[in-house]
Amino acid sequence: MSEQQTATAQKTVVFDIQRQDTATSSSYTERFEIPYRPNMNVISALMEIRRNPVNAKGEKTTPVNWDMNCLEEVCGACSMVINGRPRQSCTALVDQLTQPIKLEPMRTFPVVRDLIVDREFMFDSLKRIKAWVPIDGTYDLGEGPRMPERKRQWAYELSKCMTCGVCLEACPNVNDKTNFMGPALMSQVRLFNAHPTGAMNKDERLATVMADGGITECGNSQNCVVACPKGIPLTTSIGAIGRATTIQMFKNFFGSDHQVD
Repeated sequence: MSEQQTATAQKTVVFDIQRQDTATSSSYTERFEIPYRPNMNVISALMEIRRNPVNAKGEKTTPVNWDMNCLEEVCGACSMVINGRPRQSCTALVDQLTQPIKLEPMRTFPVVRDLIVDREFMFDSLKRIKAWVPIDGTYDLGEGPRMPERKRQWAYELSKCMTCGVCLEACPNVNDKTNFMGPALMSQVRLFNAHPTGAMNKDERLATVMADGGITECGNSQNCVVACPKGIPLTTSIGAIGRATTIQMFKNFFGSDHQVD
């Protein structure tokens, strides 16, 4: 073994992981120290801890629980707070993180166990805003209306949302004292209202975000656009929804059926 290989073999990575045994129990921090390997990400480190669940004190413990799926920053399942920043653990490289690396669950959502959270609130909000194109797929309706290329380009950027919840965790207005649905939901309203067929339910979606938990509860902190792992222009969407709801408010007030985009 070369000197470089020996040095690598002796290096370790230290993790301070916030743990919680059940949804109702108190949280505690447990330290783990694992052998370093080049190109490790947080997920591979958690796998190593799961393979040999012994903490830094040498005590046998329970394996750490976390969510994951694609490991390619596509599904959004492995979201957690890493060194104080909500992000995807599959793309968090150990070499780029300050040690000890602190892992915590996203506290915007109820903790199920360890780093696993319940994002039901976010998925229920998607139902509230009708985040789908409501067509009957049981028979052929033929080719749908075309979307202008300029609109398609920015709509595609909004469609990259993987409902990871990172923007909700970063937003100070998403908490247990408000009903704010969060930045991702405002962007999804814009996305589906821009679709030629989805626009059939445009007024319904706008009515939802004009009600409790909607656009008026955004505090314009702009944390969301910085935190989004997909670089989605969330603040642009929030601004667009703000304008659309203002127009809708005047339409409702004057009882006009005139369509304004």
